[in-house]
Amino acid sequence: MSTAIRFTVDQYDQMRDAGVLKTPGAERRLELILGEIREGSPIGPLHEEIVVRITNWTYASTSRTLVCVRVQNSIGIPQEDSTPQPDVVWAEERDYSAGRPLSSEVMLLIEVADSSLDFDLEVKGPLYAAGGVPEYWVVDVSGRVVHVFREPGTDGYGSHRIAQTSETIAPTACPAAALDLAWLFRAL
Repeated sequence: MSTAIRFTVDQYDQMRDAGVLKTPGAERRLELILGEIREGSPIGPLHEEIVVRITNWTYASTSRTLVCVRVQNSIGIPQEDSTPQPDVVWAEERDYSAGRPLSSEVMLLIEVADSSLDFDLEVKGPLYAAGGVPEYWVVDVSGRVVHVFREPGTDGYGSHRIAQTSETIAPTACPAAALDLAWLFRAL
């Protein structure tokens, strides 16, 4: 039996708003994952560079009138007591100042894994599938591959393939937005 204290999204937001989650003098990357507050791994230069490349590709490949691009910002999966902070999200275009996008508004979600591959595949993957995120990519920096997950369900994603560096991949929501993985992993 777990001894963890579990929180709902509303409780987590109330603690954040009240300043309970702040640590003086320290910047922390916190996520609510399945009711537990978790601290994310520090992001290094390689991770940052891949996120920048994906962000640049996203802006070049999508319409700002159709896609709201969110970089390292939270989404809401209240039915799973979760507010993860993925690296890049394509959400339905609208103003989210009154609340984060829900998983039902997400078109594509991307995590960059240079030190978090197991967590992104084994914990976040099933979480995003249960939340109904239609497409989830995990960029495995050290393996120089991208895990592409589609067909979400309560038991995980029904489709999982591993795209190699020699391939080009495109999200189902925007098939014209092809990402050349040789370009993504260049000079690494």
